[in-house]
Parts: sequence; C-alpha cells; structure tokens
Amino acid sequence: MSLSPARLERFARHIVLPEVGGAGQVRLAQSHVAVIGLGGIGSPALQYLAASGIGSLTLVDDDLVDVSNLQRQTIFTTRDIGHGKAVSARRWLANFDDALKVEVSDARITADNAARLVGTCDLVLDGTDNFATRLAVSDACVAAGIPLLSAAVGRFQGQVGAFAGHLPGEACYRCFVGDAFDAEDCDTCAEDGMLGAMAGWTGSFAALQAVKVLLAGSAALGEPGWGKLHVLDGLAPGLRSIRIAKDPHCKTCG
Repeated sequence: MSLSPARLERFARHIVLPEVGGAGQVRLAQSHVAVIGLGGIGSPALQYLAASGIGSLTLVDDDLVDVSNLQRQTIFTTRDIGHGKAVSARRWLANFDDALKVEVSDARITADNAARLVGTCDLVLDGTDNFATRLAVSDACVAAGIPLLSAAVGRFQGQVGAFAGHLPGEACYRCFVGDAFDAEDCDTCAEDGMLGAMAGWTGSFAALQAVKVLLAGSAALGEPGWGKLHVLDGLAPGLRSIRIAKDPHCKTCG
C-alpha cells in the first residue's frame, strides 16, 4: 500500500517523526480500530484516532446525545441532542476526513453480541462506563485474540490500561478487576461529577497508547506495554503506572 500525495501532505508531521515514518503511517492507514463507547473517553479518543490516519473505525454506542454530554464529549454539538451517538460520531468523521472507512452500531454491547461487534479489528478501545460491558468486551477480545485498551475516568482521575490476555503470560482486564462484585456497580459522573478536560486528557492518552500498540513491530515508537495501567491525576497533576499480573485462576485467560 502507498499513500496518495494528499495523504502524504495530511500526515506529513507524522511521517517526519523517525519513530513513525512512512512505514508507520501506512500501517496506521491499514489498521482497524473498534471504539466501544463514544462518551467522555471515546469522543476525544476518536478525534485523535481519526487525525492519526487510522484507516477503518467501528463505532459502538447505544446512547443518545444529551445536553449534559456537551461539557466533555467534544465531537457532539447542540444539533446532535436527541440523536444517536454512533450516527452523530459517524457524521463528525465524514466532515473531518471522508477517506476513512466507518461502520456504526447502536446496539447495546453484551456478552451475547460482543464477539460480533468487536469483529476482526486490530485493536479495541473500550471507554464504556460499567463493569458488565467492560468484561463482555474483554472476554470477546481474549477469545478473538485482539488486544484491548480499557480506559475510565471520573472526577479528576483517569486510567488507561493495555491488555493482551490472549498472549502467554499477559493479563486481561478480568485479571485486573476480577469478577467478585456487582458488575453493574460503577460510580457515575452524574453523581460524582467530572472535569471536562480530564476526560479529554484520558481520551487523548488512550489514543496515544492505541497508536503505540498499532505501530509495535512496524515503527520505533516503543513497546505496547501490556499489563500496564496508567493512572492520570488531574489535581496533582501527575501520572503513575502499575503493573497488572496475569491471574492464573482467571476464568477468561487463566
């Protein structure tokens, strides 16, 4: 695959980076990423994934745009209120870069349909807001041999973790959170609040990690960092990383 003169010009600032280069940009153009959840994390993450030249995107979200979303979900406008997030996100992408291939689903992702919605993509970025969905996505990724970036944010803290439970010795998301809890029991930003810019930092950091994962082996951007959870503190501010060990008794990947 070669890039057209228009694409070379568009991504010139990437291509001049020795850590990316022309080969890395071609790899991004050939990549397929599924973004599950188009809210506070998925919204800014999608902007930078699209801007980086990811060739194919699958967007999954069953929610509608609400006026309270606009404080942090940066791809939506007042015109989108009441419309589906997945369809509205596709419209944003069409206006931003009509060369991208985009599939959308407004189905609620569950253990029954996760495998179909994840499909055969190269990477899944999960920004959903409850454990039941996150675990369904993680289990589907392990079964399909697809790496997962799982991200969450609340108040002034975010976290982004890279998981490859299908690989020997590497943890999956279930190794991190376990399954001995109420899977629907998550804090919500409606109850606890969230600084909009915190969602932006977490989402853009997730997009950076996604590019690193996709370019592993094709460019010199660094290792994907499997099993590392990065915790972002917006108040300090600061960032620390935690190593997540594979659970030999994990019912998904153990």
